[in-house]
Amino acid sequence: MMKQLLILLLTVGLCPLFSHAQENGIYIKLGEARTKKSLLAFPPLQYSGAPNTASKYQSTGVEIFNTVNNDLSVSSYFQMIDQKAFLEDTSKVGMMPAPGQPNGFKFQSWTAVGADFLIRAGYSITGNELTFETFLYHVPRAQLVLGKKYRGPVSSARRIAHTYANDVLKALSGTEGPFLSRIVVSSDRSGKDTKEIYVMDWDGANVDQVSSHRTISISPAWSPDGKKIAYTSYVRRVGAKFKNADMLLLDLSSGRRSLVSYRQGINSGAAFSPDGRHIYLTVSQGTNPDIYKMTLDGDLAAKITNGPAGAMNVEPATAADGRIAFSSDRAGRPMIYTADSSGNNVKRITFAGVFNSSPSWSPDGKKIAFAGQSDNNFDIFVMNADGTGMIRLTSAKKPNGKMSSNEDPSFSPDGRFVMYTSDRTGKNQIYISTVDGTEERRVTNDNHNYYKPKWSKNIE
Repeated sequence: MMKQLLILLLTVGLCPLFSHAQENGIYIKLGEARTKKSLLAFPPLQYSGAPNTASKYQSTGVEIFNTVNNDLSVSSYFQMIDQKAFLEDTSKVGMMPAPGQPNGFKFQSWTAVGADFLIRAGYSITGNELTFETFLYHVPRAQLVLGKKYRGPVSSARRIAHTYANDVLKALSGTEGPFLSRIVVSSDRSGKDTKEIYVMDWDGANVDQVSSHRTISISPAWSPDGKKIAYTSYVRRVGAKFKNADMLLLDLSSGRRSLVSYRQGINSGAAFSPDGRHIYLTVSQGTNPDIYKMTLDGDLAAKITNGPAGAMNVEPATAADGRIAFSSDRAGRPMIYTADSSGNNVKRITFAGVFNSSPSWSPDGKKIAFAGQSDNNFDIFVMNADGTGMIRLTSAKKPNGKMSSNEDPSFSPDGRFVMYTSDRTGKNQIYISTVDGTEERRVTNDNHNYYKPKWSKNIE
């Protein structure tokens, strides 16, 4: 898809006003965004194609606008200005300011409504080619921040929109957004008695089923490059009486699927090493579960944990520097521990609650999210990698008044959000929260159940 998507940077300096556009400037700082969001004006897109085709392609423009608007709203950086407050009829003025452009817009009209930033954008379609032209302005300085054209097939409209939203955050904050990332998750979408593996955009769109085993498939994990998925499926081998929890590896580009760990017992909880050459997983082999390091061919390269005293060690998670976090009941109750990539220097980092599980590292390795049970439900917590500074992200009730369970956290590729599942509606749905817990949004909105979502990096 990206080979078809051409991104052309417009020449900044279309008129003298733009010649001083700040390059690589930081307009929004994360700490300031937490206390005061920037006011963003985003008028409807202009259609610049042939007038007699405007109605035909209106739905494409709406899709682009809604996708960008949702991405930027979710970013938590912006408060979107209600279009009813606009002082200009944006359909009758240009996308660049006067006096440089005849019939251009006036910055004064946007200063008057308190806008910090203004997006003016338009699109056209010729044949099957979509062109999306964009201008991002810093209103107080009357300054162009970012001007770009994006081209690609009409089918790539949502991808172009996500790309633009990422570029906006990069231009304003210095950090790219997570909007080209995807989710891999287990779900009962194909039937209540089975769970298959699905891939979808970060916002729940473009759902693809990538397994069809007609059994229980769980615990998927992305490879670091986003090209492979490891997961566990309960399969019955020829001649066997019972199903076994075997691990499979799927290459998304070729569709090739291989059985990589089929040892008797549990083969589950995949976590790729940072270089993508190994998988950490839990293997039981008829005894208590321990964590192993395995090659992509299925050879066990090392035993990472060894009890002690028959303890269970499960759910490995890897940090970018190779450290691992995992859940273990070696002290009596399941708690979160960390170790180096070889399993040495083990440290217990949680001590409260009844059951702590499913750790997830932030991309920079500074924080760990996990699910913790205190009473009869689980909630999501985030802490520093040494166990200090713990905060609770979730606390929600079901319709019957009982507390919901929120489980299986996964960090976004920019480290600013945590994704998890919650049964607060009666179904296990996917939600995201800012890492400080101040904002929460629902991602899926259907009658299916989702389990153990994992967030990919931005997939170019």
